[in-house]
Amino acid sequence: MAVKAISKTASQTPQTENIIRRQKDYLFPCVANYYETPLVLTEGKGRHVKDTEGNTFLDFFGGILTVSIGHADERINQAVKAQMDKLGHVSTLYPTEPIVDFAEMLAGVTPGELQQSFFSNSGSEANETAVMLAQLYTGRSEIVALRHGYSGRTLVTQALTAHSTWRALPTQFAGVKHAVSPYCYRCPFKLKYPSCDVACAQDIEELIRTTTTGQVAAFLAEPIQGVGGFIVPPKEYFKIAVEIIRTHGGIFICDEVQTALGRTGGNIFGIDYYGVKPDIMTMAKGIANGMPFGATVAKPEIADSIKALSISTFGGNPVCCTAAIETLKIVVNDHIPAKSEKLGQQLRAGLNALKQKHPRTVGDVRGRGLMQALEFVEDETKGNRTPNPKATVQFFEETRKRNLLIGKGGLYGNVVRLAPPMSVTESEIDEALGIIGEALASMKA
Repeated sequence: MAVKAISKTASQTPQTENIIRRQKDYLFPCVANYYETPLVLTEGKGRHVKDTEGNTFLDFFGGILTVSIGHADERINQAVKAQMDKLGHVSTLYPTEPIVDFAEMLAGVTPGELQQSFFSNSGSEANETAVMLAQLYTGRSEIVALRHGYSGRTLVTQALTAHSTWRALPTQFAGVKHAVSPYCYRCPFKLKYPSCDVACAQDIEELIRTTTTGQVAAFLAEPIQGVGGFIVPPKEYFKIAVEIIRTHGGIFICDEVQTALGRTGGNIFGIDYYGVKPDIMTMAKGIANGMPFGATVAKPEIADSIKALSISTFGGNPVCCTAAIETLKIVVNDHIPAKSEKLGQQLRAGLNALKQKHPRTVGDVRGRGLMQALEFVEDETKGNRTPNPKATVQFFEETRKRNLLIGKGGLYGNVVRLAPPMSVTESEIDEALGIIGEALASMKA
C-alpha cells in the first residue's frame, strides 16, 4: 500500500507558533510534548487527527490508549450532549441514574466477585483509592508493586511507580516494596522462559520474607505494563504471584488503567487471559473514550472497609458516566475484544516481519491485542541489547513526517508503543505498517 505524502513541517503558521509560545509561558515546564517541534492538534474524527498546519495524521496512540473507540464518535457524542442538556453535575452527594447504571454494568462484566465501585477522575486516583482499601481491609500497610510499573502522579502512586524519570520526590509513602518485573527480554536473572520456572514471580516470596514484616496488604500490578514499554508477563506469572501474596494475607489489586475494555484482545479485561480473579480492580483512560474518568471496583466486603465519610466531587459525574456507559455498550455490542484480537494479530505479524528486515535496530516485538511495542537497541544481531533511545527519537520524527502518530515508553525511553483506537480497520493497520517500514528504512544506522 502506498504511504501518504510527507507532511510539511519546516515552517509554522502564526497560530502554531502562538500556541507553542503560550504553552511555554503559561504551563508548567514539566508538561512535556512529543517531537522536536511540538505538534498542535485541533480536531479529530475516528482514527485521524488534524493539526494547525492542515496535516491529517493516522493516530496510533489514541491519547495514551484513552480514545478507545475513536475520536468524536457520534454515538458517544450524542449521548453526552443529551446528558449535558439534562443534568451536568451534582457530585456523589446525590445518586443519579448514570452513576448507578455504569456501576451496575461494571459489576456485570468484571471478573470474579467484584461488584461495588468508587468513581474518580483518573487512574492515579483510582489506584490510590485501591491502596487505601487494601490497607483498611487487611489492617496492614505494606504494598508489593513491580519495577518498571507506573501507577500515577500523586504522592502515593509515585511511590508505587518504579521509574526514576517519573518520580519528582523521594518516596513519601512508606511500605512499598518493588518486585522484579516479568520483563522476559531483559530478565533480571539472565534466564530464558519457560526454563526459568517464572523466577520473577517466585522471587516475590523472598521479597516478602526479607524486606517486609511478612504480612502484606496487597500486590498491585498491571496485566501488561504500559509506561514500562508494554511488558507482557508469562502466562503463569499471575497465578504464582497472587498465590504467594494471598499466602501472606494480602489481596490482589489489578491495575487495568491501560488494558481495560478489550484493548488486549479476546477478553474485556487484560487479567482474564491469566485466569486470576482480582480482589480490587482499577481502570481509567479508555473507559469513557477520552472523558476524565477513573473507577475502583471491589468485592463488597472490601468496599465496606471505608468507615469514614467520603465523597468524590467530580467522580461519577453524570456526563462522564454517560460517556462510559456508551463506551462499554459499544465494546460489548460491537464485539471489540474479538476484533482487537484479530486486528492485533495482523499488526503483530506485520511488526514481526519488519523486525526481520531490521534486525539490528528492532530488538524485540511484544504485546497483546491492539497494544503492541517495538524495542530499539544498539545492535541485536551482535547480541548488543543496549537501549537505543536516540533511535526512538529519530523514528518519531520519521513517522511524523509520514503522518503517523505513535507513543513512547520504557524505563530507557527506547520503546515505541502502538495502540490505535479499537475501531481501527485492516486497511489502516496496513497503512501504519507501511509507514513504519519506510521510517525504519530511512533511519541511519
